[in-house]
Amino acid sequence: MRSLLPILTVLGAIVAIWYLAVAPMNLRVALDQVERSGATVEPATSVERRATSVWRLMLNNSEHVSVGYALERPRLPTPTQVGQELWKTTGEMVLRGRALSKRSLILHGWITLKSTLSGFVLGTVLGILGAVAIVYSRVTRMSLMPWAIISQTIPIVALAPMIIVLSSQLGVEGRGLPKAIISAYLCYFPVLVGMVKGLQSPAIAQLDLLRTYGASGLQSFLKLRLPASVPYLFTSLKIGIAAALVGTIVGELPTGAVSGLGARILIGDQFGTPLAIWAALFTAAILAGLLVTFLDLSQRLILRRMGMPS
Repeated sequence: MRSLLPILTVLGAIVAIWYLAVAPMNLRVALDQVERSGATVEPATSVERRATSVWRLMLNNSEHVSVGYALERPRLPTPTQVGQELWKTTGEMVLRGRALSKRSLILHGWITLKSTLSGFVLGTVLGILGAVAIVYSRVTRMSLMPWAIISQTIPIVALAPMIIVLSSQLGVEGRGLPKAIISAYLCYFPVLVGMVKGLQSPAIAQLDLLRTYGASGLQSFLKLRLPASVPYLFTSLKIGIAAALVGTIVGELPTGAVSGLGARILIGDQFGTPLAIWAALFTAAILAGLLVTFLDLSQRLILRRMGMPS
């Protein structure tokens, strides 16, 4: 309860601010709808309302503010509307036996998850191998690390179409591999930096002690450097898995895909259905939370087994 109370407090504040923001965000659309129904609105025309601040519109039309909380296509939906849409595309689909239908976010979440995990594994392996090379080779440290840092300055939204086009030119069929590459691109850098810090965390005195015992470089790595890097690794993995999920969703946007959470976001934008966009975004957030929670539980278990504080 001690750790749950701050989380619930922040969540309650976010929901309250969200509800308050719905009124000014949806007011103009609500007033247009009220005007078409024949009710009196001030100012009377949409042209005049566009030139009037939203706060004055709220004062002059306070009786119509509530309409903005029940729009079918709001600019900003309420948390209740998002929850209802999320239930329609997840739980209700399961109850109807249509969990794998094209409208089910369970199906789209699974498709995104597969590419996320593939990219996460690839990025983690590359990050760990790069970190080992940097720690044990001065030449690699001088050459690889600057390029790893520079690579993160390239916007992923600009890089994703290039990877997809290049994959197509190389004859790679399907969208799974390009999405995994984009996911790995965002994932490997946190793992690389974290593992470099972790592998370098043992004190010089500890390394010297192993040398006096006649330990080889491999033994020093397995007995000292690698165990010392585990806490750093898990911290990096939590960042990496969230970044990998973002990379997968971004990779789904420019491909014209019809499946995946990124595709649902794009389709919702094209057809003007904000609720579909928000439901997909919340599904991605829930998925990221579950993945990070799984890694956190794994960290606690492994560190406890290693006799280290979790």
